[in-house]
Amino acid sequence: MKDLIPIERITSKIYRIRNQKVLLDQDIADLYGVETRHLVQAVKRNINRFPDDFMFQLSKEEFKILRSQIVTSSWGGRRYPPYVFTEQGIAMLSSVLQSERAVNVNIAIMRAFVQLRKLSYNYTELHKKIETIERKYDKQFRVVFEAIKQLIETPKKPKGKFGFRKE
Repeated sequence: MKDLIPIERITSKIYRIRNQKVLLDQDIADLYGVETRHLVQAVKRNINRFPDDFMFQLSKEEFKILRSQIVTSSWGGRRYPPYVFTEQGIAMLSSVLQSERAVNVNIAIMRAFVQLRKLSYNYTELHKKIETIERKYDKQFRVVFEAIKQLIETPKKPKGKFGFRKE
């Protein structure tokens, strides 16, 4: 079960849209091994389980931007913008699609979302630690740099007067 779908394959299909991490309906359908239209039909039959924070359809402009990011051809493919599913929407899909594969794929997808959260948390923690160290040692480094500047600077010699001297 663990080797069903590599987490890297799933995480590469997660996009940030409307400030949420989501998967496209076509990518989920591919992972489940079903046609996208069958996935969408199953969702529409159970639409009350998918509020806007679980699933939403992209606007035409969002779809156009996404298509340019994933470099799909303009001469074929979909005629309507895809549905995208948040982590909660994907969890709800397991109650709609009740096959063994759907359950296993959902487990793999949940693990991918958890892994992304951990990475994000680790990045945030590292950033905070670096800022703390910078604040703590900034004054000490400033003193060191000032001392180095003083050592590097050559003392200025008094300029001699130009021209003739009167005696």
